[in-house]
Amino acid sequence: MPIALGFIISVFIALTGVGAGSLTTPLLILLLGMPPRECVGTALIFGAVVKIVTVPTYMRRGQVNKRALLFMLGTGLPGVLGGALLLRNVPTQLIGAILGLTIVTMALINLFRFGRVTGHDRTPWLAAIGFPIGIEMGFSSAGAGAIGALALMSLTTMGPAEVVGTDLSFGLGLSLVGGGINAALGSVNVPVLWKLIMGGVPGAIVGSALAGRLPSQKLRFALCVGLVLIGAQLSWKSLSDYHAASVAAAAKK
Repeated sequence: MPIALGFIISVFIALTGVGAGSLTTPLLILLLGMPPRECVGTALIFGAVVKIVTVPTYMRRGQVNKRALLFMLGTGLPGVLGGALLLRNVPTQLIGAILGLTIVTMALINLFRFGRVTGHDRTPWLAAIGFPIGIEMGFSSAGAGAIGALALMSLTTMGPAEVVGTDLSFGLGLSLVGGGINAALGSVNVPVLWKLIMGGVPGAIVGSALAGRLPSQKLRFALCVGLVLIGAQLSWKSLSDYHAASVAAAAKK
């Protein structure tokens, strides 16, 4: 199961820039029953590995905007540290609920803004967006793909391929830092991570080869619809578990 998940998720990451955290973390919780904190750390490192494979392809094609990338990384990297530390102080069930609501919100915003590219270049404004994305990434492993791409579409004049390439590069930087912090804190399931990588590396290669040949915008639209359903299910399950745990704790008193 983790190998197949790794392959499918990596293909979507390579084609759309979305999925490293938005797909990996909730699917690990829902399908494998892993603790949310382990899922976040595992998803961050998995996302970093996949992006190491995919980003060079976009760089060779000149589809990474270095100026925009620097603005986002400058504030995003400190944000990841804050988000990772925040993760340690939130009840397990609430982490899943917050993650699910975040994914639903991001997906709906992307659906609303789908296909719209601004006619004005406001690249310096990306620095203000990078920090909250970093916090969200460090806390939930999600955000760099969905929110980052939305920010690039809204504040720059980049085309779809350049948006994906720049967003993947931004996500790579955040994943490396966030994954490293979570690994140091022991919040990584190494056996599951290796299986994800076994499927993820070939998936990233396949996705990179298909990039530019398949309609990335249509795939992104379909992915966002799927994320709404996955996020809603994760929130419902986590809130139900939290309620059950609260009732059980009250009964013991």
